[in-house]
Amino acid sequence: MRNKTIFILSILLLMIAICVSFTDNLSATHKFHTDNEIRAFKNLRQLPIEENTFFAASGLCSGCHGSDPNGIAMIDPLNGEDINIADDWAGTMMANSARDPFWRAKVSHEILVNPSHQSLLETKCLSCHAPVGHYNAFYLNQSYTLNDFDLDSVGIDGVNCSSCHQLKDTLIGKRFSGELFYDTNKIIYGPYANPFAGPMQSFVGYTPAKGNHINKAGLCAGCHTLLTETVDLSGNLTGNKFVEQATYHEWLNSIYNDTVSCQSCHIPQIDRNVIISTNYTFLPPRRPYGKHHLIGGNEFMLKLMRNNIQALNLVADAKSFDSAIVRTTRYLRNQTLDINLNQVNRNADTVFYELTLLNKAGHKFPSGYPSRRAYVEFVVMDASGDTLFKSGILNNNYELINQNPTYEQHYNLINSEQQVQIYEMVMADVNGNVTTVLERANTALKDNRIPPKGFTTTHYAYDTAVIAGNALNDPDFNKQGMQQGTGQDIIHFHIPLYGYTGNLNVTARVYYQAAPRRWMDEMFSYSSPQIDLFKNLYNSADHTPSLVAEVMMGDMFTSVNELNPGNTISIFPNPTSESFVKIYNPQNEKINSIEIYDLNGKLHQKIQPINQHITLPNISGTYLIVIKTNTRYVTRKVVYIKP
Repeated sequence: MRNKTIFILSILLLMIAICVSFTDNLSATHKFHTDNEIRAFKNLRQLPIEENTFFAASGLCSGCHGSDPNGIAMIDPLNGEDINIADDWAGTMMANSARDPFWRAKVSHEILVNPSHQSLLETKCLSCHAPVGHYNAFYLNQSYTLNDFDLDSVGIDGVNCSSCHQLKDTLIGKRFSGELFYDTNKIIYGPYANPFAGPMQSFVGYTPAKGNHINKAGLCAGCHTLLTETVDLSGNLTGNKFVEQATYHEWLNSIYNDTVSCQSCHIPQIDRNVIISTNYTFLPPRRPYGKHHLIGGNEFMLKLMRNNIQALNLVADAKSFDSAIVRTTRYLRNQTLDINLNQVNRNADTVFYELTLLNKAGHKFPSGYPSRRAYVEFVVMDASGDTLFKSGILNNNYELINQNPTYEQHYNLINSEQQVQIYEMVMADVNGNVTTVLERANTALKDNRIPPKGFTTTHYAYDTAVIAGNALNDPDFNKQGMQQGTGQDIIHFHIPLYGYTGNLNVTARVYYQAAPRRWMDEMFSYSSPQIDLFKNLYNSADHTPSLVAEVMMGDMFTSVNELNPGNTISIFPNPTSESFVKIYNPQNEKINSIEIYDLNGKLHQKIQPINQHITLPNISGTYLIVIKTNTRYVTRKVVYIKP
């Protein structure tokens, strides 16, 4: 036996020597990669390839389910688009759930407020933001703290492949707040029958299996309904539970709960044959194929992370973030909200409008983490472009002018510039005061986030997704007469005209803010490395809100349709309260120059385009933007309303 072993080792050593000799004698022209390529490869930020006792990091999966250099696997046969899972996932909020600097700062904030609760807070937060780290320790009966997490290359992988595909169907849709049930036998559940198991078993030690639950909404419920234990201002538990977020229960209380799952929208399927393994392209293709876009609405945080990849030690590259940002922007503008504006009456003193907002999502809008809000910008101008009325205008600090310093009530009727419609959830502590400390949340003073279609106050899940505040008494908030479930809100605007009898031009826009500044004030009053880092990044970030929907009425806008401009060059937002506008150039036409004129024909400036932004004169008014391309002149009218 000993001689046989020596013989085998000798053969192996000989083979190694031959390979080394052969490699050394290769000429430069026969190298597989150039020196520049090798240097570039060494600088690539790679997905982690580690694993712990029960779970794998995403790098182990990307070997077969990442980009195929031969362009065969993970390709949409319709258009040749690379739709590989690893790259689509890498730039999403799910992939970066454990690296998200806002989340890290908020956990630090909660611990500073109630330091005796540190262990409980870390356990609860890590169970959803770093589930494969938390649950690996849980199954080993070990503790798992933030200090452990920071040293755990698997846990820091966020909501990765194992986080979802190793979930069992045990009690899905029945347990929440991070209570998850994993298969500890290294089973990977997918949507396809009879998976080819050999390669996955051999190379990464996991066995693929069909799991019908993988496309059910209950798979998401464990983290996307979250109840927190309420404490008083001294940190004592009160016995109350507060619903911090309830996206899953909002979906349950809708017309979609039998037909449209979370995955239907957030992992959009294509019914085309796709080869799903890069290294085994001989395997038959699968269909339908779920593109792992995991789309949400958090455009702000995606941009912040993309612009700070090195500072945050992120793995995804700018391209992955850019792809996620484009999808998020498109999703917010096309699949979130429909709005319609009608002038219902006008007399000598007042003009009357109805603005209808219809929620197209399968849950409330906005949904999820309670910092998120949407607001309505409503502007009425006379025929010359002078402003008669404005509501929902941001100041230079990206906060709403005239909003109540505590919180803004829900409105059915708006007839003053001191009023602005904000759709949000406002938390109160045990004394009834507004708070952004999650542990202190005791009740909702306001929740007028627009419900999904079919939502009713009589549904069994309503107690987990309530309407709160003035919206309860609004006769057309999710109602038409006595019938509930419209999924819409109608705002009535009564605009004083002060004797003006001419033509009117009206714009209504809905904007979304995932992380508004006033929600940060309480956290930023504390200091820790995590809070200070996020504060610096936040203050340097682009706080331009996300435009969700817009509608215009009047002669001034007869040729302007900025939200869905088709294939022509256009300008948005328009009107704008910002000092700049952006160019929408879908055909990527070569732009040679841009000229800005007022309505009197005066040329204010002529600029050479450097990027997609145009800075306007610092005076409210209507401007003509003349864009010269290689083949034509394009003229667009823009209204600037200075805050």
